This record gives sequence, structure tokens and C-alpha cells, in this order.
Amino acid sequence: MSELRKDPVVGRWVIISSQRGQRPSDWANEPNVKGSGFCPFCPGSEDKTPPEIAALRQITDRSDVPGWQIRVVPNKFPALQVEGELNPKGYGHYDMMNGVGAHEVIIETPNHASDLADLSPDEIAQVMITYRDRIVDLKEDSRFKYILIFKNHGSAAGASLEHSHSQLIATPIIPKRVLEELEGSKRFFNNKERCIYCDIIKHEIKARDRLVAQNDSFVAIEPFAPRFPYETWVLPVQHFSNFEHLPEAEFLTLATIMKDILNRINHVLGYPPFNFVLHTAPIQNKALPDYHWHFEIIPKLAKIAGFEWGSGFYINPTTPELAAEQLRKFQASVA
Repeated sequence: MSELRKDPVVGRWVIISSQRGQRPSDWANEPNVKGSGFCPFCPGSEDKTPPEIAALRQITDRSDVPGWQIRVVPNKFPALQVEGELNPKGYGHYDMMNGVGAHEVIIETPNHASDLADLSPDEIAQVMITYRDRIVDLKEDSRFKYILIFKNHGSAAGASLEHSHSQLIATPIIPKRVLEELEGSKRFFNNKERCIYCDIIKHEIKARDRLVAQNDSFVAIEPFAPRFPYETWVLPVQHFSNFEHLPEAEFLTLATIMKDILNRINHVLGYPPFNFVLHTAPIQNKALPDYHWHFEIIPKLAKIAGFEWGSGFYINPTTPELAAEQLRKFQASVA
């Protein structure tokens, strides 16, 4: 029988319809074949992107030339633009403002054939540190209220270029999904004087039904009420509300579990397209006792259809307990 499950943070209900479920091998995924055509993100094509904002180089200090390990450039077709003032105004009953913000691309590797999961933990750690550094830089702009870092992997997940990259958008308002988490976390804290995410982590480590992996500093879990099959969260065990406050020494540990989880998803689900997002506290806030930053990794396996759009419910054909079991097995088989 199907179950209705309530997300303990935002209060959203989902339908877990396991009779509609599929084995991991049944998911139909597009083949991830790297093409050999022109790529503006490859070394030698630096003049085909806007001038770089930042880069990790070990050989030269020159900008916009080969020799980089990670490169950050403005998005050529930005959703929001840095130039200008917000100028909020009303139009009858409606509110509007100028589309001011920042939209950047983090090119994660010079190697066109490598995906993020193919990189070494040290290389992934440098990608995560680049995220941190961009947040620290952009939070100095008082026009911005939130910085969302996300990755679209595969054309079905929204990637327009196959070279491995992630993106950053700084917005002058806090996104609705993040606001729901902030409000839900605050309600719980006002009632219990504890962080709800800290409680979730402690419960999942003890119960182990939805725990996929853990190391000294991070856990990877299938959430109790997932919107999507094999939706996976990665969270720091220690309470941190702001990603940019993570100690430098922890980035390698974070990279290790991120590589582990992406490899599990790839091998169990046949290298699916996926999205991940980093949810962290608003940049103008100091450390919050009630919020906990985390990555949400969402393999692109199910489609959103009329019922979901019309009702706000999500129908998930895979229980998080089964998903966790399948993802755990990969580690057991190669240990």
C-alpha cells in the first residue's frame, strides 16, 4: 500500500507509491557520451568565454590562458546581471524590481572527458573551496541576499554543455524553497531549542535505515519523505548554518563523501543525469542556531506531471529505505 509521508522541515507531504517502483536497473537513462566537437570550456578556448573572475593556477598568474585547474567565468547568458540597481517598485497589486544579481559558471576541470565523480578527492575539495571563495566574495555586495550553487549534469538535467561545470546565482531575494526550510527550521527550534537537521542526523545514524554513508565529519542519507527516487542529502555532522564557515581542513573530508555518493549513484543507477544544489544560510545572516547547510543530490529518474503540478504533492515510486539499501550495497561489493 502507498504511504503519505511528511517532510519534518518544510511540512510538505509526499506519496511513496512503492507498487509503482522499479529496480535500479529499470531506469532508462540517456547514454552519457562525451562529444569531440568544439567546447568553450576546454583549455585553449579561454577567449570564447567572458573574462574569468577567478581561477586556480599553479604555473602562471596570467588570466584567460591555459594552465588552469578550475576556472570561474560569468555566464554568457546570465539569468541576472551584476550591473545596475534593484529599484523595487509597485505596479498596481504587483511587485517588481530590476533583474540584478550574479550568474557565474565554475568549470571544474580542464579535462573534457572527466565528470566531477572522476576527479580525485583533492580536486573535488578544490571545487568545494572555490564555491566557498565565491560566496565569501559575493556576500560583500549588499544587494545580494542569497547565493545558490547548483550543478546540472546531463542534458535531461538541464546542462547545455557537457564539459563538467557547476553554476552560481546570487539573488536579491531569498528563494522560496530555501525560505520554507528556514521557516520550518525556526519553528522547530522555537519549540524544541534544537536544530531539526541535527536531530535528523542523530536519528538516521542510530536507525541506519536511510543512512547511505558516513565519515568523521559528514553523513549521506536518503531523506524520510523524498520528493524523488534516490534523492540524497549530504550534511555535516557538526552544526554549521553557513557553508562558507566550514573549516579549511574539512573540505577534503567533504570531497571524499561527495565522490563516494556520486560514484554510488552512477554505478547503481547507470550514470543518470542529476542535479545537485547547495542550501546554505542567507549570506547577510550571521551563523544561525536553527539552520544546517546541506547538499541535495537528485538523480533525474522521474518526471513531474499534471498531478504534481496541480496538487503540490510528489509521487515517489521508490522508498528511501530501499534506495539506501541499494546505494549501500555498492560499497559492500567493492570493499
